[in-house]
Amino acid sequence: MKRNFNIIKVASLILILLITSCSEKEFLEEEPLDFFDPSNSFLTVANFESSLIDLYAKKRDMHYGGSDLTMHLMTATDIFFNARETNDDSRFGSYTSVLNPTKYLVEYYWDRNFKIISNTNTILARLELADINAGDKIKIEAEARMFRALAYRDLVYLYGGVPLILNELTSSRTDFVRASKDEVLAQVLEDALFAANNLPTLAEVKDGRLSDLVAQHYLAETYISLNRFSEAIEAASVVINNPNTNLMTARFGSRADEPGDVYWDLFRRNNQNRSAGNTEALWVAQMEIDVPGGLLVSGGSTGNKFERNHVPAIWTLNDPDNITGFLGARSDANVGGRGVSFIRGTPLMEQTLWEGDFDNDIRNSQYNFIRTLTYDNPDSNFFGESALDFPGSIIQSADWRWYPWLTKVTTPGNHPENLYSNSDLKLLQNGAGDTYTDAYYLRLAETYLLRSEAYLKNGELNNAAADINMVRSRSNASPINTGDVDMNYILDERARELSFEEQRRITLSRVGLLVERVREFNPWNADEIQDFNNLYPIPAAEIEANINGNLEQNPGY
Repeated sequence: MKRNFNIIKVASLILILLITSCSEKEFLEEEPLDFFDPSNSFLTVANFESSLIDLYAKKRDMHYGGSDLTMHLMTATDIFFNARETNDDSRFGSYTSVLNPTKYLVEYYWDRNFKIISNTNTILARLELADINAGDKIKIEAEARMFRALAYRDLVYLYGGVPLILNELTSSRTDFVRASKDEVLAQVLEDALFAANNLPTLAEVKDGRLSDLVAQHYLAETYISLNRFSEAIEAASVVINNPNTNLMTARFGSRADEPGDVYWDLFRRNNQNRSAGNTEALWVAQMEIDVPGGLLVSGGSTGNKFERNHVPAIWTLNDPDNITGFLGARSDANVGGRGVSFIRGTPLMEQTLWEGDFDNDIRNSQYNFIRTLTYDNPDSNFFGESALDFPGSIIQSADWRWYPWLTKVTTPGNHPENLYSNSDLKLLQNGAGDTYTDAYYLRLAETYLLRSEAYLKNGELNNAAADINMVRSRSNASPINTGDVDMNYILDERARELSFEEQRRITLSRVGLLVERVREFNPWNADEIQDFNNLYPIPAAEIEANINGNLEQNPGY
């Protein structure tokens, strides 16, 4: 009897467990309690803000990160080349070598832009489920979609048509196909238009954040690519006519009481943001020294390395007596930092662009374009003499160790104190080389030049010339006549105004003149660039992994 009772008891317990237990699927479903995943990382406005800030960091790293790859959208163009004239990939020495479907550079911009797209799609998918107010949702969506627009903008001008991925991917896919260039541009337009209508105004956003005017600028650029020139003019005019934007025409900022000019002021430390009184700034990459996530450190060169990469290696030069002609890497005298001569201006950049206005255009002034080189070692018999008039053996055998250079990517006299080996003489230690200041993504001057392009293509040459002359007038350059305006002149003016700010390769590829202008103005890459190099190849690894799709390679590769 007792045995039967125990059997009944056990059977009852089993039945209860069967009734109350979860399914196997539910049992195996993981609930994250001590780590983050998409299910618990997008619940509050603060969660979404963190994800947006990560997009800013990814964008900044592509423009101003510590890798030499940040030079690749500038070197081997019409205005810059690998100063050492070598074929190394790290400084884009050769189109034949670098634009190979298997090379890391080709993967770099593909991978990083699609990572921004992937993260944006996750934000947008999770935003639909989040229990936050409608106003916050709209702003978050607008900011995220602007980043997706910017990523597809880079991809379409570098690679042509690419896969359009507009939803969150929760599992792997191997069936991607390329959308057409016009389809990608249409998506850029759709996202940027939403952003323009829903982002905060320029007056409302914090330094470094996207505003409605940034979206309007890129709307104008996209309209031009779609041959919708009247709409491009309208979008650019929204930016230019905004009461909160103006070109800076008078000395301002942190070093306005020193010798210089307003163009020099635009690039001095702490002068880039609207909070510093800069009404020309539209979007600025934020840099902080010795702050986690700030990119810059006071102990050495880690990010925003254009000072190191562009400034020539003057500190290595000897005098005609074969003794050291220079005290070393200087912050103010002769050199803006401890340069290593990686990226140099072509003859177009160094000379041709300034012909006819050489002594008038302040962008070519002694403060902005350094063309002199004076021995500063008191122990040298040539102390105070020009090293160009009395060159030593090193500069004669390796002219890449000195060339004219632009101060806009340097912070003379403003390096962190612990980078000076002699603070009185401003002698820099070996670790120096960063540009220790915030950096522009977008200035109003570029919007003027973009609108001039739209006016030109719309047949309004008088208006195109007027916009170019607005930029030239600020720099005391001679006004141009209506008959002077063509696409090549606008590209020349962009070079004078926006060097090291615009990603030159994207601009040239966008207007279809990369190959033509490299052949005409860059003697080091002219003979090897091919017609098909206006676009990058599709990365071979992407084609090989896409076994169920069809990622066609660009012609010529």
